[in-house]
Order: sequence, then C-alpha cells, then structure tokens
Amino acid sequence: MQTIITDPITADAASPAALSRGWQLGDAHFSTLHARAGRLCHWPYHQARLANACSRLQMPAPDWNRLYADAQAALDGSDQVLRITLIRGPGARGYGIAGCGNTTVVLNSSPFPAHYYQWREQGIAIGVCTGRLGLSPLLAGLKTVNRLEQVLLKAELEANGWPEGVVLDGEGRVMEAVTANLFWREGDRVCTPDLSSGGVCGTLRAWCLDYLGTGLAMVDADLPRLLAADEVWLTNALMGVVPVTAIGERCFASDFNMARELQRAYEEKD
Repeated sequence: MQTIITDPITADAASPAALSRGWQLGDAHFSTLHARAGRLCHWPYHQARLANACSRLQMPAPDWNRLYADAQAALDGSDQVLRITLIRGPGARGYGIAGCGNTTVVLNSSPFPAHYYQWREQGIAIGVCTGRLGLSPLLAGLKTVNRLEQVLLKAELEANGWPEGVVLDGEGRVMEAVTANLFWREGDRVCTPDLSSGGVCGTLRAWCLDYLGTGLAMVDADLPRLLAADEVWLTNALMGVVPVTAIGERCFASDFNMARELQRAYEEKD
C-alpha cells in the first residue's frame, strides 16, 4: 500500500520526510498539474510522465487509480496547482535501492498563478541566461526533485527582472527556458530542442509532439538559429502556450499564428 502525504513536508530531523531518500538523496520525481474547477487538466499526460520516470529510475509505480482518486480529493474546486511527488520508499543506508519499500506519494496544492492567463494573451519578452545547463543523459527529460540548476537560473531571472529566459547547455545549444519548454517556427517548420542529453520533457511538450506529429522536428540549435525564427513560444502545464514577443533585443511578429493554433487546440482538448 502506498503512503499518501498531503500536508507540507517539514524539516524536523525526526520526521519521516527528513529521513526519506527524497530529502537525503533527491531520490524522487514529480509532476505539476493545473486543476480547474475541481478537475485535473490533461491527467493522462501527467500519469504517463510519472510512469516513465518510475520505470527509468527503477522505482515501484504507485496504484494509479488510487493516486488519481486521492489527487481529485485534494482539490477544493477553485483554480489550483497540484504537485504530485513520488519518493522512493525507505531502504538500506546509502545509494543502494535493493529492499526499498513502496513509493511514497506526496500531494501539495496551491492557488493557480493568475498572471499566466495574461501571459497567454499578451505574450512575454524574455532574456538569455548566462548560466548553463549541464549534460545528464541518465536523467535527461525527467523532472526529478534535483532542481538546483533551476534555482540558480531563477535567481538570474530575478536579478535581471525577466519573466523567463532561454537556457543553453555547456556547448552552446539551446535547451529550454528556466521553467518551460521552448518551441519556434521556421517558415512552415516547427522546431524544439532535442532533449536526449538533458533538460525536462514537459507534459505540454509531449502533447505538442502528438498534435504536430511529423510537422515537429527535434533539433540541435544554437542561439543565432533561435533568434532567426519567425515565431517563438514557451510551454508548460501551468502557463500553457505563451508567445514570446522578444528575446533580448530581437523582437518577433505579433500575430503568433502557430502559438494561437496550439492554444486553441490544447484548451479544447482539456
């Protein structure tokens, strides 16, 4: 039987949370959902993401039916954010996973950031971060609780007053934004970075892959190629599809045709 924890994790050294592998080793992963009017948006994509991470991390999967029911029960009917964190169960001391118990499920809810609706409608101007993402092929695409790179990158956003920023890897390839996936249009072709060596594969990115099919190319691209695009947008499960009006001094056209198409299709599917 999996453990469901709905109250905030405490830093009490004697608490189960403080003794967990999630706290001590970062041995956990998560997905963050938009819950609207008491309903989990795009649940199949979040379950698929969590299931894939459990498989790759060799972590026992929870009872998905129970998890869904408990997640629904955690909602209050308002516009909310629900974070689902899966932590490897307790086991022997050290890194080994042999004998670890059942996966622990932690549910945390919070109010939905209303400014994302404005971002979707008006778009945002973003910067280019100087901080670089490290390559991590073992964890590429996964959203583990090891988010210290993003903590530092978010600090850079705050220092510059940017709502978001493009992030490159150590070799100068475009990877993603600090909290979102990145897409752009080159004529009739839509591109997104190849994340086989790092980054996070978001649930809305997965939906875009399904929606666009062969019309979407996963590429290795440098910053000049991104800046030469006809249209750029960001995606994640909370902000949705957000047009980019400018990257630094490079401004983009205001029609956002592809971004608007994706917005409509994604919201109709929801």
